[in-house]
Amino acid sequence: MTPNAASPASGSSGPSRRRFLASTAVATAAVAGGMPLLAACGGSESGSGGGTTSGRNARKVLPAHVASDVVTPDIPSKNGSSMGFTGKLDVDTLKTSVPTKLGKGGKVTVMSPFWGSPPKQNCAYYTAANAMIGVDVQWQNQDGNTYDQKLGAVLASSDIPDVVVIPSWNMTAKIPSAIIGKFADLGPYLSGDKVKDYPNLAAIPTDAWQRSIFGGKLMGLPMPASYVQNIVPLYRQDIFDKQGYQVPESADEFLSLAKEITNARAKRWACGDMKWTAFNTFGVISGGEKSLGWTMVDGRMTHRMETPEYLEALEWTRKLFAAGCVHPDFELGKSQATDPSPKFAAGEFLIWNNDISNWYGQQAIQATQNPGFKIWGMDIWGHDGGNPVLWAANPAGIFAFINKKASASVIHDVLSVANVTAAPYGTKEWMMTNYGVEGTDYTLKNGVPVKTDKGNNEVANAYVMIASPAATIAHPDFPDYTKAMVEWQQRMGAFTRKSSFWGLQVVEPSRYTNLTNDMEQLEDDIVRGHKKISDMQQYISDWKRKGGDRLRDWYKKLLDDNGSAAS
Repeated sequence: MTPNAASPASGSSGPSRRRFLASTAVATAAVAGGMPLLAACGGSESGSGGGTTSGRNARKVLPAHVASDVVTPDIPSKNGSSMGFTGKLDVDTLKTSVPTKLGKGGKVTVMSPFWGSPPKQNCAYYTAANAMIGVDVQWQNQDGNTYDQKLGAVLASSDIPDVVVIPSWNMTAKIPSAIIGKFADLGPYLSGDKVKDYPNLAAIPTDAWQRSIFGGKLMGLPMPASYVQNIVPLYRQDIFDKQGYQVPESADEFLSLAKEITNARAKRWACGDMKWTAFNTFGVISGGEKSLGWTMVDGRMTHRMETPEYLEALEWTRKLFAAGCVHPDFELGKSQATDPSPKFAAGEFLIWNNDISNWYGQQAIQATQNPGFKIWGMDIWGHDGGNPVLWAANPAGIFAFINKKASASVIHDVLSVANVTAAPYGTKEWMMTNYGVEGTDYTLKNGVPVKTDKGNNEVANAYVMIASPAATIAHPDFPDYTKAMVEWQQRMGAFTRKSSFWGLQVVEPSRYTNLTNDMEQLEDDIVRGHKKISDMQQYISDWKRKGGDRLRDWYKKLLDDNGSAAS
């Protein structure tokens, strides 16, 4: 399982999608009220809010870090990668990371996004997990695809659950201000050595806690993630080997290979929408979150759109579409609503721009029904054939917040839940969180836990959303894939840079909230040939005039006042 992977929807072109689909292969992906979010240490515009917290002010509220020694990974983290576990789990000798049940038997309500049909509250998984924790967690699961709408309505009301899970891609409009106004400061419970009362929370990396600071206060319980780029050019290695195709090492080689593969009459195309791989191979500054799109370039605060690499990446992707190498479902936009995986499994297209979790996920799905199927990941290449320039993703992207009105006993119970769900791989707590109940949610086959249909449907995107351990990849049923995925992250991590605002929870002033709303649609129109590169150049010019240049000054002052969190 990969408990920390935020996997976009199967048809997604990349991390810009405001969706998180926790597939069966992943256990981990207008608000009123609140006060303006002002930076605790400067960097705000009068009346507009916005800011961040870093440096000495952050150190005052960050929890102490105490690494866990309960289990040792088979592949340690390196260059920002996840930890890797390749060995089989012996369920009879699992370690215990929470020897004393901390929960006091109270009830806690949790609202969280869920992709699929939510289980009933009295299902075996929820019942057993709650018994282990000592807290009666009552789930208020909401449709993950429309979660932003539900989130806005709930935060605008006075009836807020004890815990609300908020992914970073939902932190738009007035949501950040609502977080400050509606949720509890966890500093009195977790800052400094206080976190040692919850050892698994103390083992969460400091970078993830840094992302949990809002308005100068420690407010979120994080789901840590590897900061290495998560979008992998996945490909059908079985067909590549059969046809003698060579993995490309430059933009020109990829385009030539794509043309060689494509045969529309035979219903075979080279790839899906490769826009996000193009951004990576051309070295475009990250677009995963607004603040990551800004960094200092040659002494000037620069937005990703203003770099020549950005336009070059769009033009290269446009060439793929223009040459007819992209599967028609992607060209027509159908991939946003339908799952392309059956056509990938059928060999209708051979290269798929997708989240790293689907490297394992697609293989696991096809293992029994398509035994010859083999999916693998290409290393990201520099567009010119040299080494790539990659930009780090943030080290946490999903957070759980506790209602500001919650009593101290409720907060303690929530932290008790989080202390269990943040248990590392190889422990009884991890096994319960990620696999559920033996015989009901999973069975053992040759010593390897394999989820049943019930487990696949019910043991997904639940407790891991409250808090998770350090980024981990562990697939005992496919150890070679675990090794390959972690080593891919390690290789790509060696080429990864951290931009100026990496790792910070930055909230832009509200006046700029909608400044780039149309950018992604224009990108997609350009790569599909409906618009021209000159249209983007005009868009950038208009963006500067409408507020981009003022926002640039704001970011520059924010950096001057707070400094960077990147090391």
